[in-house]
Amino acid sequence: MSAPARPLPASAQRVQDALAGLGLDTRVIELAIAARTSQQAADALGVEVGRIAKSLIFRAATSGRAVLVIAAGDRRVDEAKIAARLGEQIERATPEFVRAHSGFAIGAVAPVAHAQQMVTFIDASLRRFDVVWAAGGTPHCVFPIRPDDLVRVSGAAEMETA
Repeated sequence: MSAPARPLPASAQRVQDALAGLGLDTRVIELAIAARTSQQAADALGVEVGRIAKSLIFRAATSGRAVLVIAAGDRRVDEAKIAARLGEQIERATPEFVRAHSGFAIGAVAPVAHAQQMVTFIDASLRRFDVVWAAGGTPHCVFPIRPDDLVRVSGAAEMETA
């Protein structure tokens, strides 16, 4: 008889509950090592870094609203492209801003289950893959998802973000 699975940390369970509520049959898994960066996540999962769907939060410079960009792990976000699409400049968000708007710490921001609604953009290049991996609410948690489903559940506008 095997031991029962350890429960997920609270923030990861919040992501799991959101995924289930959105009708997705995917599971948040806990990695043995922290994966705060795309490369760390790719290494831990044994996948190419482009398969990591990183969730980055920026602050709109004029309005102060939160802007979520879900980008492929092998791409650098072109902030000018995001600003042009948004209609105002963006700037890097502080850790406090990220936590206040997402409910997650930097390095653990999931693409769903946020504390507040955000303007969201998603990198069209993620469609290169059948499945990508996204942060699951802690630096140790991730989940697999099809890019089509990620676009749908995040409510993101799809664009070339790099």
